[in-house]
Amino acid sequence: MKNLAAVVSLLLLLSFSFRLQAQSEKAEKMGWLLSAQTYSFRAFSFTETLEKMQKLGLKYAEVYFGQRLGGNLKGNMDYKMDAATRLQVLKLAKSKGVKIIACGVVVCDNTKEWDQLFDFAKAMGIKVITCEPKLDQFTYIEKLAANNHIDIAIHNHPRPSTYWNPDALADALKSQSSHFGSCADVGHWKRMGIDPVEALKKLDGRIRSLHLKDIEKDVPDSHDTIWGTGVCNVKAVIKELKRQNFKGVISIEYESNEKNPDPDIQQCINYFYQII
Repeated sequence: MKNLAAVVSLLLLLSFSFRLQAQSEKAEKMGWLLSAQTYSFRAFSFTETLEKMQKLGLKYAEVYFGQRLGGNLKGNMDYKMDAATRLQVLKLAKSKGVKIIACGVVVCDNTKEWDQLFDFAKAMGIKVITCEPKLDQFTYIEKLAANNHIDIAIHNHPRPSTYWNPDALADALKSQSSHFGSCADVGHWKRMGIDPVEALKKLDGRIRSLHLKDIEKDVPDSHDTIWGTGVCNVKAVIKELKRQNFKGVISIEYESNEKNPDPDIQQCINYFYQII
């Protein structure tokens, strides 16, 4: 009986894996890359994060800077890391079936740091840099974005961030090239009393990526919750992205249950594939 139970469990696991793979391929055909913002696993090393992502069936990562690399790698995830460490990180990610597609949220103080960041992004094959640049830095980083074919996705941390309000961000983007857009953090919008769907509409054509969240309550200090169980109306967000013919990175940024986020993130993934 024990052997039979083990076989049944294995078959169910394989069935789930195949179904997840099919759903992932469907999303990618739409141009949607479901990613993990590695901050969701901040209690763990990057090496451990990759192992968790592999089990969850997530093939894309948006890395945050400061996470301990772990395993046989010394130091932290850092855009200033040396070339040898970059290669080791890429090799490790590839061994787990994960592609590093984005990075952030980054704030650079000067042109030297922006140069280093873009050098890192190009070497790692990153397509989107999530950041909150100063307005007077736009001209310089636009040249870097164009030269390296990398998009800039401006993130909306809550007030007093410059970009907390979608109206202010839309205004800042008016005169910028198509390399500039929004990293739409729908949870932070909702924390500021802003309807995520209405915010997306104001940035129509400028959404480059998302930090997709759901939150428990419409208040500034509300905690993240499993998608579809909170007040962000994730289903309506997905519907609006479809209307806009969005193509890009959708990062799962789950900040609750820090010590054991995997089961909650799995439920978010299941909900995402269910509604798309």
